[in-house]
Amino acid sequence: MQDLSRSLFPPGASRHDWAIDGGMALGMMSFTVLPFVIGIGMGMSDPLRDIAMLVGSTLMAVSVVARRHAPLLMMAGVIAGGIVMLIGSTGPLPALLAVPLTAYAVARRVPGRISRTVLYAGGVGSIAGPLQWVLFSGWFYPGSDWPSVSTYLLILAFLCFGAVVTPYAIGRRLHDSEAANAQARMAVWQRQQLEIAEREQRIRSAEVNARNQIARELHDIVAHSLSVMIVQAEGGRALARKHPEAAAESLDVIAETGREALQEMRRIVGVLRSGPEAEPAAFAPAPGLADLPELVRRTTDRATLDVRGQVPDLPPALGLTVYRIVQEALTNFLKHAGPQATARVLVMFTPGRVDLDVSDNGLGAAAGSDGRGHGLRGMAERVQAMGGRLLAEPHPEGGFRVRATLPYQMRQPSVRQNVPARRS
Repeated sequence: MQDLSRSLFPPGASRHDWAIDGGMALGMMSFTVLPFVIGIGMGMSDPLRDIAMLVGSTLMAVSVVARRHAPLLMMAGVIAGGIVMLIGSTGPLPALLAVPLTAYAVARRVPGRISRTVLYAGGVGSIAGPLQWVLFSGWFYPGSDWPSVSTYLLILAFLCFGAVVTPYAIGRRLHDSEAANAQARMAVWQRQQLEIAEREQRIRSAEVNARNQIARELHDIVAHSLSVMIVQAEGGRALARKHPEAAAESLDVIAETGREALQEMRRIVGVLRSGPEAEPAAFAPAPGLADLPELVRRTTDRATLDVRGQVPDLPPALGLTVYRIVQEALTNFLKHAGPQATARVLVMFTPGRVDLDVSDNGLGAAAGSDGRGHGLRGMAERVQAMGGRLLAEPHPEGGFRVRATLPYQMRQPSVRQNVPARRS
């Protein structure tokens, strides 16, 4: 039903188009209908024949009004006018100019095979019109030259049908060209929408990655710092009764850890803030391999650091990954291993690879957990981002073990970092 309505009344005709088509209809009526009105009024010809040609010419001229808004209705009006004109017409009339206009309008605006109906109607009219003119105009009579008459009739039929086919071909070519342009514009629009969707997806992915990275940094800073502060506070409370002077060292560690955590928190928050009132972000080098001894020392005296192999010049991102893995492993050690457990941090450097092994002799699988931590997942994400492998599981003989293998590419020149070969 919608296709039929679209064929009968193609969209797109504006008030300006209506005005132009109305002007064309009035112009056609002025030189096709007005002569018959004057002739009938003066009684200069056959009134019945003039009335038939008057009605037919009027139908054809008035149908031009629907040229853009309803070309099929225009075709129906022109066909009806042509049938009426056959009653008294003895030759072609000026009103037949509506025929090529109709062929062009139907081909130009009616989609699909329905537009071909104007060719079928034009073919019938191209035969009926010339035949009417030849038979009833006195050109054909008994004894006339039939080959000459048939040739003349054939020529008239071809000319009439050419007046239908030519504008139809022009209109159809323009219709197909517009359809191709519309499809090209639609393809461009769809491609633009796809590019916008892909760009939004990349932006969302970048936002998710940024949030995950910030979340990992905040978790490592807060969890590690609080764990160290809690352990030192509990140890300091126990030492305060027996060795008050030793408790001061625990308080110093707590204060130092708190200051460093606050500094890193301010740095991250400064990067996140934006606007004219935001304070400038304070940038500092990210921790790396050179900071491992201080990390182990500040975390607990129950952990040792063992560095084996020649320390290469690692990329900053890989050095930060090593630092954060060790930091998270020691944080879990403080939280779950127990007060009597000890841990060992082993860092081995081989050409193109860094191996980490953080193991303890604590509670292992027997340690309790609330299941809400994100430390292991954060370590796995960091290792995966570096193209490495991570294994974190309880040791069969007791305790817990974190092992990571991180590949890297050798950089020249190689600069040895200031990391002691062994720290206990």
